[in-house]
Amino acid sequence: MADELIDIVKRDGKLTGEVRLKSEAHRLGLYHASVHIWFYTLNGKILLQKRAKDKDTFPNLWDVSVAGHIGAGETPNNSALRETEEEIGTTIDKKNLDFIGTYFSEKQPSPDIFDNELHYIFLSELKVSTEELTLQKEEVSEIKLIPIQLLMNHLKDIDAKTNYVPHDPKYYDFVLKEITNRLI
Repeated sequence: MADELIDIVKRDGKLTGEVRLKSEAHRLGLYHASVHIWFYTLNGKILLQKRAKDKDTFPNLWDVSVAGHIGAGETPNNSALRETEEEIGTTIDKKNLDFIGTYFSEKQPSPDIFDNELHYIFLSELKVSTEELTLQKEEVSEIKLIPIQLLMNHLKDIDAKTNYVPHDPKYYDFVLKEITNRLI
């Protein structure tokens, strides 16, 4: 997992003009942007990835289908397309990428990492089988499709939710509601 250059942003998402290594942004608690792409199926399932065991933040936990930092000078849309191809080995057309909003997250996953991110959140229908996906082993150890209702139940269960990246409940509620609305 190579360190990458990322744009530093203000809390409102506006660029500061400063570019830093991702590791520096995390060490110093600088605000930066990321993309989250949630893939869903028309039969009510969500694709989850299990983060690789060597990740510096939240290793071995289930998380959003695809996620990554927006590279310096990169747009959120282009980052979402790039990360999808890198992490799960599939390409999607920009028209099938549905931007639903942003969400600000402040986490301290370890004593020396302050992860202050503005997530650009996208949804996309998964149009291939999971067997057709190729995982980037440095980032993703497993993937699975899980029924939306089961995920909702896990996130409310004190024991089960420890298997997931601890996103704010409001974040999960927002994303799952948006996906559910597309299935009605």
